[in-house]
Amino acid sequence: MALAENRFLVLPESIVSLQAHDAAECGGLTKKEGRARLRELMKPLNELQQLLYASGEHSLLVVLQGMDTAGKDGVIKHVVRAFNPQGCRVTSFKVPTREELAHDFLWRIHRATPGRGMVGIFNRSHYEDVLVVRVAGLAPEPVWRKRYEAINQFEEILWESGALILKFFLHISKEEQRKRLQERLQDPHAHWKFKVADLTTRARWDDYMAAYEDALSKCSTEHAPWYIIPSDRKWYRNLVISQIIAQTLRSLDMTWPPLEEDAQGLVIE
Repeated sequence: MALAENRFLVLPESIVSLQAHDAAECGGLTKKEGRARLRELMKPLNELQQLLYASGEHSLLVVLQGMDTAGKDGVIKHVVRAFNPQGCRVTSFKVPTREELAHDFLWRIHRATPGRGMVGIFNRSHYEDVLVVRVAGLAPEPVWRKRYEAINQFEEILWESGALILKFFLHISKEEQRKRLQERLQDPHAHWKFKVADLTTRARWDDYMAAYEDALSKCSTEHAPWYIIPSDRKWYRNLVISQIIAQTLRSLDMTWPPLEEDAQGLVIE
């Protein structure tokens, strides 16, 4: 798969500095214009997913990573709605269970990867094992440092098996996160989303940014690229991700499977 030209793409072997990326970028669009463009993409995305499913040659894996409130759930709600649920599976990776901890860190991930024809969405992913594990000190540095190479090899195996892999880092500013956390505190309908532990993570903001920069720099490859998505403006975040997914699926130049040979010329009575 050739990498789609995109200014949000992390080029392989590049060194990422998140400070150089504007989390509030809007591409010169208004919210009204952005939402209109997103609506226009829904039908083409649905048709592309149907082609993916019908041809059965490739799968699509979308990885969503970002700090708390960055909008992983929002992307799933507003972008994935274009897909037929029969051909799409969303997996949220939380704290590993006892069974998962009894295996290697990629075991639970591999089980959830999509088969040919399917779309898989990861809400958090195997990258937690070089992010949270690193910052929280859940494993010694020699352990988590080896995982970058293991991740790249794992993703290459998926790619060789027909998977298209798109990894999106939802980039929000610390101030925007503060506003969103405060809104959750003030909205009774959002209280369930707020966890005091979120503040512990927020207190380590700089450490998490350093961990993300390393993950983005070391694990953006031609077959499994990372994109840094401006996410302070939710509507722009959703639009950019939808455009990249559509562009990637179009690059496959898929065609509808032909009619079975035995069905040629049949007339249904």
